[in-house]
Amino acid sequence: MAETVGSLADKLSIVELKIYHMQEQADRADAAPEFRTRCLDRASVLRTQRDDLAEELATLLADIASGRVVPKVYRQFKMYNDPQYRAPSAG
Repeated sequence: MAETVGSLADKLSIVELKIYHMQEQADRADAAPEFRTRCLDRASVLRTQRDDLAEELATLLADIASGRVVPKVYRQFKMYNDPQYRAPSAG
């Protein structure tokens, strides 16, 4: 499984912010018409990306709920700031 629920949720939040700000630029009264059109076109592409990500997340959640997919949980093994992993001083 390449994507996790968390990674998809993260991507969705980022694309939502991009949509918001691109639409904000498209709505600027002081911007040139070509710029506004380009922003609207980009916002449309971003909405398609959002919809695809949302569909992928919904599918993954349904697969998890049905038991077809069992997410793997990876534990973090941090070595820094743990005195057990420090070599003894040579002095």
